[in-house]
Amino acid sequence: MKKVVGLLVLLVFVQQLATAQKNEITWYSFEEAIEKTAEKPKMVLVDVYTDWCGWCKKMDRNTFTDSKVIEYVNENFYAVKLNAENRKRKFEFKGKEYTEQMMAYNMRVRSYPNFVVMDAAMENITQLPGYREPDNFISSLKILLENFDH
Repeated sequence: MKKVVGLLVLLVFVQQLATAQKNEITWYSFEEAIEKTAEKPKMVLVDVYTDWCGWCKKMDRNTFTDSKVIEYVNENFYAVKLNAENRKRKFEFKGKEYTEQMMAYNMRVRSYPNFVVMDAAMENITQLPGYREPDNFISSLKILLENFDH
């Protein structure tokens, strides 16, 4: 009987863990997104932020925790967080080494939060600057997807 109860507790725990993982955006590093899009082409959504940006924190708290946003972003994009002031973390992109700060600069991001959308070939398509409420964020992304092949 103890084994059955233990097994049931374990199953409930595993189910809750799986559910919890689906209730957040899957964030990748820039290099992970490069690998993922090479395996299965999908657009890339880069959240360019800074640690001091209040609107960036509000996006994290309000918009990125919304279940519709989570579902839409996870289904249609590889999402990346990129700290525009991080000079330490380095990665390779298209044969060159970048820090997150250098990548944000090369993407021409000058305000925060800013969302750079890249196609499956890892080319910048557009930027969506500024804080956005969940419904506005989703509608902006939907319009973008309707206008570009992905």
